[in-house]
Amino acid sequence: MSNANVVEIFSSAQGEGKFLGCRQVFVRLAGCNLNCNFCDTDFNRTEFCRVETSAGSMTFRDEKNPLDAAQVAELIKNFYDEVPTHSISFTGGEPLLHGEFIRDVAALTKNFNAKIFLETNGTLPDEFEKISDAIDFVSMDIKLPNVVGKNLFGVHEKFMRVAREKDLCVKIVVTGETSDDEFISAIEVVANVDEKIFVVLQPVTPVNGVSAVPAGKILAWQATALRRLKNVRVIPQTHKFINVL
Repeated sequence: MSNANVVEIFSSAQGEGKFLGCRQVFVRLAGCNLNCNFCDTDFNRTEFCRVETSAGSMTFRDEKNPLDAAQVAELIKNFYDEVPTHSISFTGGEPLLHGEFIRDVAALTKNFNAKIFLETNGTLPDEFEKISDAIDFVSMDIKLPNVVGKNLFGVHEKFMRVAREKDLCVKIVVTGETSDDEFISAIEVVANVDEKIFVVLQPVTPVNGVSAVPAGKILAWQATALRRLKNVRVIPQTHKFINVL
């Protein structure tokens, strides 16, 4: 049975993207292969995993890391027993650094009909392909060059081609530093794969000196995207507004 360093496990409403507002159990895994300038998440390896004491309580107890898949599946089941839940969100960091662990937890949680939701930066298509049969929903970020300091459009396109048969949502976080050229390039990458892919434009929650996007710019970008894609929505990080996890 595989194990992983898990940062936290809790039950909350999804605050972003296509399944905004749906109740999920979040399993945050340690580690990431990127360094985004707007990152607001602590995904470093920890000695203990924070586990919410009951669904939505926002109080926690500690469990010693690493946790094995059976432990995590049992913790998830406890939340499912408390609250009807849409899916399990594996998030990070970058959860595909722990692909075998995700597969093992998914296999165990199928016993209570749990669906698996993967939040990923879309840069590890080979790792995704290894576990794709265990995944129901995919939320993939397109990381713009100004965010990570390099062009990842090629690997993002490869990931979308692998993941397009799933229930796939692509998220593009836009900031005051986003250029028209890189935004249009990102939209073209999606359109090259499938114009019907569900796309979310997420205005950044300003952090680490990254600036907000003017409202007019967001609407102009949405209009541009809608000329190439069928379904483009503007959705901010709503969990920040209501102060939930």
